[in-house]
Amino acid sequence: MTSKQRAYLKSLASVLDPIFHVGKASVTPEVTAAIGEALEAREMIKISVLNNCADDPKEIAQMIAERTRSQVVQVIGKKIVLYKPAKEKEKQKIVLPNK
Repeated sequence: MTSKQRAYLKSLASVLDPIFHVGKASVTPEVTAAIGEALEAREMIKISVLNNCADDPKEIAQMIAERTRSQVVQVIGKKIVLYKPAKEKEKQKIVLPNK
């Protein structure tokens, strides 16, 4: 992903509300599966890491991205934005600018 594409995704993510919260139990297989399903449906999601979670948000972002085969767009404070393009061109909701 180029910096231009990442900047475009960041601008789109600024208006998103977090749809997942990672708490005390950190990243469980169930949470990972649910995040994967949400990425298939939405392409880009925002995740909030709660204060009672002892893990580092950047590490959590990398772990989720690896497990869901997505890309980390940004981690700001305790907010994580992930992006995974749709497998089929017809189902894509977000069109990235050319490289």
